[in-house]
Amino acid sequence: MAGQDRLGVDVEPRKEGSKIGIDGASPGKKGQRITMSKGYLCLVLHGHLPYVRHPEHEYFLEEDWLYEAITETYIPLISVFEKLVEDGIDFRLTMTLSPTLVSMLSDPLLQGRYIRHIDRLIELARREVVRLSRQPVFRALAERYLEQFMKARDTFEKYQRNLVLAFAKLQEIGKLEIITCGATHGFFPLMDVCRESVRAQVRTAVNHYESAFGRKPRGIWLPECGYMPGQDKILKECGINYFFVDSHGVLHATPRPKYGVFAPVYCKNSGVACFGRDLESSKQVWSSIEGYPGDYNYREFYRDIGFDLDYDYIKPFIHPDGVRINTGIKYHRITGNTDQKEAYVPEWAAAKAAEHAGNFMFNRQKQIEYLRGLIEKDPIIVSPYDAELFGHWWYEGPMWLDYLIRKIACDQKDIRLITPSEYLMENPRNQVVTPSFSSWGWKGYSEMWLQGQNDWIYRHLHTASSRMTELVRSFCVNAVGNTERRALNQALRELLLAQSSDWAFIMGTGTHTSYAVLRTKDHLLRFNRLYEEIKSGSIDEAWLAQIEAKDNIFPDIDYSVHL
Repeated sequence: MAGQDRLGVDVEPRKEGSKIGIDGASPGKKGQRITMSKGYLCLVLHGHLPYVRHPEHEYFLEEDWLYEAITETYIPLISVFEKLVEDGIDFRLTMTLSPTLVSMLSDPLLQGRYIRHIDRLIELARREVVRLSRQPVFRALAERYLEQFMKARDTFEKYQRNLVLAFAKLQEIGKLEIITCGATHGFFPLMDVCRESVRAQVRTAVNHYESAFGRKPRGIWLPECGYMPGQDKILKECGINYFFVDSHGVLHATPRPKYGVFAPVYCKNSGVACFGRDLESSKQVWSSIEGYPGDYNYREFYRDIGFDLDYDYIKPFIHPDGVRINTGIKYHRITGNTDQKEAYVPEWAAAKAAEHAGNFMFNRQKQIEYLRGLIEKDPIIVSPYDAELFGHWWYEGPMWLDYLIRKIACDQKDIRLITPSEYLMENPRNQVVTPSFSSWGWKGYSEMWLQGQNDWIYRHLHTASSRMTELVRSFCVNAVGNTERRALNQALRELLLAQSSDWAFIMGTGTHTSYAVLRTKDHLLRFNRLYEEIKSGSIDEAWLAQIEAKDNIFPDIDYSVHL
C-alpha cells in the first residue's frame, strides 16, 4: 500500500520490484529519452469492439463493424506508425487493444472473411474507376480508394492476417504502450454487487494479454472509464500499475487533488496510479461541432455510395439480403450545414489536417506554459480518444495524428510525448487520494448504461454472477472431470459475453437494438442452461461442443478466476 504524509500529497508508492520504461531502460540509461521539455502529452487511443463472430451464418451484418475498423482505422494507424519509425521520428503513444478486439483480429474465421470483404471493395473500386471515367474529379477519388483498399490487403497479408502482430512489434521497439481492458468490456460500477465478476473480467483480461503479447500489461482502460472506489484493489491483485478515469473522477477525489488532472494520483488503498482526462484537449478532437472533425473540408461520413447509387449496380457489394450498407467509398466533403454536398478535395483536407495539428500543438504549448506557472511542476496532459474516431468517423484522423507527432518531434521543445509507465518511472512521487465513482459518456456516471431501455438486464446479470460464484465454490473443493471443467469454463465465457457494456450502450442509443437484446438473452440463456446441467450432473456434451465452437473466445479460460 502507498505511504501517505500528513497532508496526503507527493508520496512515493511502496516498491515491489523495479519499474522500467516502455523501452526497457532506466532513467538516464541508453534508450531512455532525456529532454528539457516543460510538460508532457499522453495520447491514448482506446481500441475496442464487441465480440461479434457468427460461424453459423455465411454473412452477418454486424461482423462488418470489425472489417470496417480494420480497413479504416487499424491499418491506417499501423501505416502512420510504421512510416514514423521509418523516418526516424521518435514518439510515444498509449493504446488499448481490448481482449475482444484482439480475439477477433486473431481469429482465422474472421481473418478469412476480412479477405473476402476487402476483395469485394477492391472490385467495387475498380468498377467505380470505370464508371467515373468521364468525371475526372470523382474518378481521381475512386482511384485513391482503390489504392487504399489494395494497400490494406497488402498490409493485412504482410502480418499473416493478424494485425495484433503489427501492434506487438511497435510495442517491442518502444513506440507504443499497449494496455488491456475488461475481458468483454463489462461496466464495472454496475457489476460491483458481485465483485467476483469484476475480478474475473480483470483476471481473464490480464491472462489473455499475456498469451497475446508475451508480457503482463502495465495498465488498463476501465471499460467506459467506469470506476467504483475499492475496485482498484482488484487491479493491484492482478499486477496493474495504472488506469484512467474521466476528469471528475479525479477532481472529486478525497482529499482534493493538489494538481487537478495534470498529475496522476495514487489510490489510497492500493497504490495503483490513476490518470484523469484533460477536457480541453479532448473537446478539440472529440466534438463534431466545435472540434476539428466538423471542418467543412473534411470528408462527409454520411454520404456513401452504398446508399447513393442505383440499387441494381450496388447490389453485389452490399449485404446478400439486399440491405444497403456503408461501403467506405464516400466522394463528398462536409461542405456545411446543408444537404447539398460538394466533392471532396483531398489536398484541402490534408492542408486542414496539418493546420489543425499545428493548432492542437500550439494550444498544448500554451496550456502547459500556463499550468507550469500555476502548479509549479511539469504538468501531464492526458488526451484519450476512441481509436475508431481516427479513420472511421474522422477520415483524416490518422493524417492529423501523423502531422501532430511530426510537429511535436521537429518543431518545438516544450512538449514531450510520454506513456503512463514512463511518467510514473520518472515521477514516482504523487498525491494519495480516493478517486470518486465516475465514468465518461453521457452525464458522466452510469446513466447511459442504466436507463429505461436497458435497466432490465441487470437483475439477470447479477443473478448469473451469483450463480457463477456458487459453481466455483462448489467445484473448487472437489475433483472436477473434463466435461464438468469444460462446462464450467463455458459458463464463465457466456457470463462474460453477456456482461459486455456494448449491449447496454446499444440499447440506450436505440441503434441495432434487436441485436443487442438478442445477444444479451442468448448468452444468459446458455449460461442458465449450463448452470442447471452442471448442478444436476447431466451435461449435454453435444450441445456443449456446439456452443464452445460458437462462443470460442478465451481458449485458456479458467472458471476459478470468478472467486
